[in-house]
Amino acid sequence: MDTAATITLANYIDGALRPALGGRVLDVYEPATGAIYAHCADSDSSDVAVAVEAARRAFPAWSMFPAETRAGFLHRIANVIESRFEEFVEAESRDSGKTLAAARALDIPRAISNLRFFAAAATQFASEAHAGADAINYTLRQPLGVVGCISPWNLPLYLFTWKIAPALAAGNTVVAKPSEVTPFTASMLAEACVEAGLPPGVLNIVHGQGAGAGQALVDHPAIKAVSFTGSTRTGAAIAAALAPKFRKLSLEMGGKNATLVFADWDASAGNLDMIVRSAFSNQGQICLCGSRILVEQSIYDAFRHAFVDRVKALRVGDPRDAASDLGAVVSRAHFDKVMGHIALARDEGGRILAGGEAVRPGGRNRDGWFIAPTVIEGLPMNCRTNQEEIFGPVVTLQPFAGEDEALALANATQYGLAASVWTGSLARAHRVGARLEAGIVWINCWLRRDLRTPFGGVKDSGVGREGGFEAMRFFTEAKNVCVAL
Repeated sequence: MDTAATITLANYIDGALRPALGGRVLDVYEPATGAIYAHCADSDSSDVAVAVEAARRAFPAWSMFPAETRAGFLHRIANVIESRFEEFVEAESRDSGKTLAAARALDIPRAISNLRFFAAAATQFASEAHAGADAINYTLRQPLGVVGCISPWNLPLYLFTWKIAPALAAGNTVVAKPSEVTPFTASMLAEACVEAGLPPGVLNIVHGQGAGAGQALVDHPAIKAVSFTGSTRTGAAIAAALAPKFRKLSLEMGGKNATLVFADWDASAGNLDMIVRSAFSNQGQICLCGSRILVEQSIYDAFRHAFVDRVKALRVGDPRDAASDLGAVVSRAHFDKVMGHIALARDEGGRILAGGEAVRPGGRNRDGWFIAPTVIEGLPMNCRTNQEEIFGPVVTLQPFAGEDEALALANATQYGLAASVWTGSLARAHRVGARLEAGIVWINCWLRRDLRTPFGGVKDSGVGREGGFEAMRFFTEAKNVCVAL
């Protein structure tokens, strides 16, 4: 254990920061250096039980607060994050390996937006009324009670608040588990809640491993619903555990997203840059990244040449350096996984057009986990490289002969999270968008998000939808009341 590590990340339970009851801690690594820089609580079922009990005690008062009061607390938490904006940016970059620029432009602003959006949603959420000849039916949407939120490591605070904010806005109390790989900003969120005066027990943050704290949260009989973002394998295990208990479940899981480029697309530099960004943002560690780029045969050679040149120009280096386009991948284990997939692609007959190797920036980054952005062609659709989620800076190129083949290739995986379509034909955009087996389709753009819209996947990419009133509905129970006239 690195004795130079001085940061200790505690649980946040019943309004107070406290260590795990068993006294255990986990090492937290900085991906850019490969060194331990902090320790976080390694919680188990006993910590989860205390957190759930705190949330149960807090629920009656919190659920009875006017929506405006709950909204006010969410706004105050957002205010604290804004007042410490650069601290959160630096923590997110250090914890995850992403560049400061990415954390500054996306992660922390979006976390603040999540809190403010659902603060507003709390005051706007409405239900239905149906007037008949002899009765009026109206629907109450009431909070569930204590809910569990489990978030991943790739967009730590962004996705943590994406779950917590609607749950709290709807009147639930929450026990949340961030990823043990990237716990720093979740711990800072706890500090923000204390500073904002959030009532004790309304939000509880329990650090720990999935097999310990995560499993205990899923198994606890008082948890009324679970919202999970992470791998398909873990999501399937959570679904199996909750099915006999008939608990509400929202799963946002893996993706193997297709980018479809038709011959009539606008081949401007800005659009090419956006496709490159859609492939390699956050080192390819975004569930929405386009990891399979399908290009119409007539423009394939020209597109490949321009795309590969642009990818080779990307700079991999210290996340603190403003000149770096890509930082480090999140962990040694993930570095090994991605590098193993690149080796597999070679074994499957793939041709490496760019990247394919680790990057050693030197200096303080000499032991960091950096991978060159990698482009591969020449692989069939049914190979593992084109079927399995790599979740790193690795994309494949494939040509297609026409619209039907493009759709067949795009839909030929077990996943169905997102896709993007690049075409100058509005009619084609509508046709292809409707036939793609994906929960989210972008036309001539990528990652444009309106928080009011439903978010989620089909097939092995997920169950349910997050975002907007979809999230508010998930975190409430509908009750119909019929009044005779």
